[in-house]
Amino acid sequence: MKTTSLYQVHQSLGAKIVEFAGYQMPIQYAGILEEHRCVRTAVGMFDVSHMGEFFVAGPDALRLVQTVTTNNAAKLTPGKVQYSAMCYPEGGIVDDLLVYRFADRFMLVVNASNMRKDFEWITAHAAGMNVDVRDRSDEYTLLAVQGPRSAETLQTLTHVPLNELPYYAFTEGKLAGTDMIISRTGYTGELGFELYFTAPAQKACDIWNAILGAGRPFGIQPIGLGARDTLRLEMGYCLYGNDIDKTTNPLEAGLGWITKFDKGPFIGSETLTRVRQEGLRRRLVGLLLDDERAFPRHGYEVTRNGAPIGQVTSGTVSPILHRGIGMGYVAAENATPGTQVGITIRNTPVPAKVVGFPFIPK
Repeated sequence: MKTTSLYQVHQSLGAKIVEFAGYQMPIQYAGILEEHRCVRTAVGMFDVSHMGEFFVAGPDALRLVQTVTTNNAAKLTPGKVQYSAMCYPEGGIVDDLLVYRFADRFMLVVNASNMRKDFEWITAHAAGMNVDVRDRSDEYTLLAVQGPRSAETLQTLTHVPLNELPYYAFTEGKLAGTDMIISRTGYTGELGFELYFTAPAQKACDIWNAILGAGRPFGIQPIGLGARDTLRLEMGYCLYGNDIDKTTNPLEAGLGWITKFDKGPFIGSETLTRVRQEGLRRRLVGLLLDDERAFPRHGYEVTRNGAPIGQVTSGTVSPILHRGIGMGYVAAENATPGTQVGITIRNTPVPAKVVGFPFIPK
């Protein structure tokens, strides 16, 4: 079982540690509800160093990225980031990821649970290309500082003008005296930044503590992976292994906007073109429960007029709405917002309705 360079910090803060994607990770500190609300109203900091970082360089770097991902990386200029996905030839999703464009290379940021699989997938398709692919995941510490007070918190530690950094853009500069990739990204729906850096464990801990100190006037808290999940669910962001996997394609998952057929062939494009022409049989939708005391879980059945029409993929109680919310696939004819459905909880159909994403305004 791996640990990140901040493991001792998490222990000292009394975090509840659980196994996640092969790592010992903090699931919560003060509690998921408190941490969730802190990110929505102030600022929170996550250790997400378990994520994978692959670097792709060489004359055929763009060609490889274009081949294995669904989005159009050719439109990226240095300093820009792109949300994308990788697909199997059959159209299922290998992983969702971020693509960073540097002047001389790309960085692909992948999910921790898929690191080994993703690296093998990418390098297999690099065969015959003039390209260098390196897995530097173990070298990098990754912090996500998220919330409406995140820029104010970090600005005290850097000369980089953070308010001038557009959404899905990044720069390289010093923060807390350390060279970093400073990225205006995150998976919470709030203003936020992700900080990539290489440093010994003690230095990484010093940086963590420096950010906590800088954010204290703004109400910063350390945030665990539990709140990270509820925050992304309120936004309708997909989680690999729950909402997307090799059995789902990006079109039915609502990721058609990152699937660029006009860029030329990519792995899975032939199948996805056929899916688009034939029409979708199911769609990923938001589900809002009427009963404040109930919430859906992964695998619960979705029904309409007593007949099964789909299945829940993610669910929780929204700390902001105080209602059960979920995501799930339903037959396409039942995917219109406002459609009344039932979610079977303990053998009882609980009334719910189909809604669009996000569940709350960004």
